[in-house]
Amino acid sequence: MSHIRKIALCSAAWVMPALVLASGHARAAEADAAADAPAEHDADRIVVTGTREEKFAGLKTETPLIETPQPLTVITSEQYLSQGAISISDTVKYAAGVTANAYGRDTRVDGFVIRGIDALQFRDGMRDIFSYYASITSDPYNFSRVEIVRGPASVLFGQGSIGGLVNLVSKTPTFETRGEISATYGSYDRKEVMGDVNVALTDTLAIRAVGRARDADTYVDHVPDDRVFFAPSIRWQPTPDTDVTLTGLYQEDDSGSTSQFLPIVGTFLPNPNNAQQLDRFAFVGKPGWDRYDGRSLQGGGSITHSFGDNVKLSLKARYIDSDLSYFTHYADSYSNPTNPYLDPAGRLIGLYSDASIARMNVFSTDNNLQFKFGTGANIEHTLLVGVDYSWNKVRKRGGFGYEVVDLYDIDYDALTTPDIAPDFTAESQKQLGVYVQDQIRFYDRVSIVLGARRDRVETRGGGVDKATTFRAGIIGEIGANISPFFSYTESFLPIAGTTGDGEFFKPQTGRQFEAGVKWQPDLNTLVTVTAFHIKESGRPISGPGTGVTQAGQLTTKGIEFEASRTLPGDFELLLNYGYNKLVSNDTPFFDYLPRETASAWTTKTIGLGEGPKLRLGGGVVYTGKRRSVGSTWTIVTPSNTTVDALAEVTWENWRFTVNATNLLNEKFYASCLSRGDCFMGAPRNVMGTVGFRF
Repeated sequence: MSHIRKIALCSAAWVMPALVLASGHARAAEADAAADAPAEHDADRIVVTGTREEKFAGLKTETPLIETPQPLTVITSEQYLSQGAISISDTVKYAAGVTANAYGRDTRVDGFVIRGIDALQFRDGMRDIFSYYASITSDPYNFSRVEIVRGPASVLFGQGSIGGLVNLVSKTPTFETRGEISATYGSYDRKEVMGDVNVALTDTLAIRAVGRARDADTYVDHVPDDRVFFAPSIRWQPTPDTDVTLTGLYQEDDSGSTSQFLPIVGTFLPNPNNAQQLDRFAFVGKPGWDRYDGRSLQGGGSITHSFGDNVKLSLKARYIDSDLSYFTHYADSYSNPTNPYLDPAGRLIGLYSDASIARMNVFSTDNNLQFKFGTGANIEHTLLVGVDYSWNKVRKRGGFGYEVVDLYDIDYDALTTPDIAPDFTAESQKQLGVYVQDQIRFYDRVSIVLGARRDRVETRGGGVDKATTFRAGIIGEIGANISPFFSYTESFLPIAGTTGDGEFFKPQTGRQFEAGVKWQPDLNTLVTVTAFHIKESGRPISGPGTGVTQAGQLTTKGIEFEASRTLPGDFELLLNYGYNKLVSNDTPFFDYLPRETASAWTTKTIGLGEGPKLRLGGGVVYTGKRRSVGSTWTIVTPSNTTVDALAEVTWENWRFTVNATNLLNEKFYASCLSRGDCFMGAPRNVMGTVGFRF
């Protein structure tokens, strides 16, 4: 029974620990401010945007993307909010090789699939997610940008996802007084107010406060999407060489689950014994009892200090305290996926009830020293030596029940709820890593990156895992601003839990070879084409029946194309394409995610006389068909294409915006799995916003 429960509740991935991803904050804070700056279209704005385009990600040093031998994507908050993002998953849907909302919009968790493999999430360079259904989702308004690192990345970031990582960069103070306040009304009675105020108290001291209050329903009856969050921060520069930043977060969500785990038979496939079609967004729980309510408290800080021009110390830490109550019902589509109904009329089905109360505590820290030196007239080194440590503890208690209901006419009042166990069970993990990286720059044209890392991970009840991982890469400009690159990277990921046979999971490991080319004729344009080859082993998968097992060797091959062009205050164009193919020689049971994804987004600003300006935008996202292989059948989910739109008028300090996602209201399935359930794509969502910037 416990394995059925795990399969039904884990829609995007099995419970796994997150890893550490770092991205520099010290000098990049001013660039972040530019990313958040008001959308004014004057000369000053042009200067700010030019600064913003020089982004750093992926190496824990301030290395331009054109000098980094791997594909990296930096998405500013201005960009993803213009695209109508209402969740972190939405922020990455216009990135090459990334599948956002692979299992439909989920109010419980954010999920990303990079290069066909579930990716892990980080915040400000440190682990953010440790256990599914133990914390609430992050708010996109609280971040200045989202960074995507593709491929294995354990050398700097510790135990990490094989496909890639997503890092959220928090808004922090800058030494410029400014702010914005806005109000939004949208589909499903969505009402919210947001604010972001930055105050420079002196030339060396600044504070910032970001917040949102939302009262909203969703397209699933009895599933709200209410939120309150407040994120204060303070920044102090006692000397030109020292930067201290403290951040805090209080967030409370009162929500539910838009993922209702409806059976394939009766939704995607017809019910042979019942001509009636199930409502695509049917609610199968108990109104007032089913919920996903949580509270998160976070506090953190960073200190950077430069010892002259060539030595820099960076210290960073964060503590998380999280409470969550997750009560839900879901149909038993898993015991007999091809015919889950228990009566000849095809109406009665088993219904599980599951109550879980979780408490999560996390401490993470990442500390490093950076040295710059030369070993010749035209050879420059940036050497990074660091140590990171994290500790997390997740305690859960709950209850489980089962009954039979008429799925086509549920008597909500008659549904039963389980008793909740009085005692918690606990899982904990400690991770310690030591890393070293040398970036060697030859004649200001060729860069070589070499790195190694040693990790020790101790899991309660699961023993100790140790791993050494390596990376190497080279990129160089050959003329006309064209820079070919080649890299080799490794990753490992200890996994919490046990297989269907009761054995502890072995760590998931992977290695990747990648070759590509980058073209950057100016700071506002970047084109990347890359081909990759990943070999991994140990991925948790659904085995025969209701068991959970680990895959043998899986091989993923693919290509990606990503292009961006931005003319400050006037024009923006993003073009992306990704193809990946997963091959297994010894594992018959696993789920294919789309082989092909493609997207395009563009905006254009038009002056309306000497006063107001009109910005129009539109985007298209294509997701290829998905094929899920199981022991009893194979399910192919059709491809889908959605359209997004933007219309915005700015006048003096005012902003009037209308966003629409899935504008044409495409009815589609995000994924249907051979284990027996389907996940629906989100319908059209329209929001209107009035904002004032100062």
